[in-house]
Amino acid sequence: MISPKIFLSFLKKKGFNFFSGVPDSVLKNFTNLLDHDNKINHIVSTNEGSAISLGIGYHLATKKVPCIYMQNSGLGNAFNPLTSIAHKKVYSIPLLLIIGWRGSPKSKDEPQHNVMGKITQKTLKLMNIKSAVINGRSNFKKLERQISNLKSNKKTFAILIKPNSFNKYNLKKKKTKKNIFKRAEFLEYFLTKIPQKSKIISTTGYSSREVFQIKKEKKINKGKNFYMVGGMGHASMVSLGYSINRKEQTICIDGDGSLLMHLGSIRTAGFLGNKNFKHVLLNNNSHESVGGQSTNAKGINFKNLFKSVGYKKYFSISNINTISKKIIKKFLISSGPSILEVIIDNGTIKKLERPKNLIKIKNKFN
Repeated sequence: MISPKIFLSFLKKKGFNFFSGVPDSVLKNFTNLLDHDNKINHIVSTNEGSAISLGIGYHLATKKVPCIYMQNSGLGNAFNPLTSIAHKKVYSIPLLLIIGWRGSPKSKDEPQHNVMGKITQKTLKLMNIKSAVINGRSNFKKLERQISNLKSNKKTFAILIKPNSFNKYNLKKKKTKKNIFKRAEFLEYFLTKIPQKSKIISTTGYSSREVFQIKKEKKINKGKNFYMVGGMGHASMVSLGYSINRKEQTICIDGDGSLLMHLGSIRTAGFLGNKNFKHVLLNNNSHESVGGQSTNAKGINFKNLFKSVGYKKYFSISNINTISKKIIKKFLISSGPSILEVIIDNGTIKKLERPKNLIKIKNKFN
């Protein structure tokens, strides 16, 4: 096991003071520690490519090597700046990557991680990025030479970390907000009010898992569901692609972290979305399912934002009362593209299940 404190101390002694990335469940005990260390520069980025670019800017300004963290699924977002900016044959900018390795060979993981897990090392090699797997303090020695040579070699180096490698480090729990409800409370009511033939496409994380479990336990038969168990940030575009080719009301259930990851998508939805496109934003200002780190969504005027990119209607609720029920009804009968922002608190269903038979889910969707 790796102590997050010892690992961070090791990196700080090697001169690392800038950290950026997208929170990941494998790395959460390490990234939660980053949130509590006031002596380092830590920026939670909206997506992995942006984190790489922030690091490149940091290097240009300071000549120091940045440390960028992500889940291996995020290498897709990072591929462009890694190969077209940072690469040795382009601008030759050194980076240290810390990558949570989901779906690593010989390990059991969720279906969405299996493909990327098997090709993670090959993907890094394809980009001419050397890597090392660590699972304890004894591995630090083999990192020392690689890290020490980063600046002189002007290359990127990756540290791969498998699930359950870090010891626990708890992020301080945020105080529960008064009069604000949890995601499951909203979903349980909302799913009973949607039109019978609605199509629901929900984002990865707790949202899809809660929709799946609530419909199963409460025996809610309204609508058909496509649960996004991967592809963070892409739920709105999958929903839009479906809605412009079908007549059924299409409801995208999104999260603030997912929305911000590919924010430009809402302009496409606002510009091309038909009256059957409905967008639900579950906003708790948190990457809740991977550790609870802030998304920095707090303070954004989503009403002005969505209106400016072409959405016809904006609605907002923060609890289930008589007024909120009327707002939900107006949202569902509105002529889209429409957005319903739901302000929620952190907290999820105990013993939360995961959708398993993904091919069956896809086939049943139509």
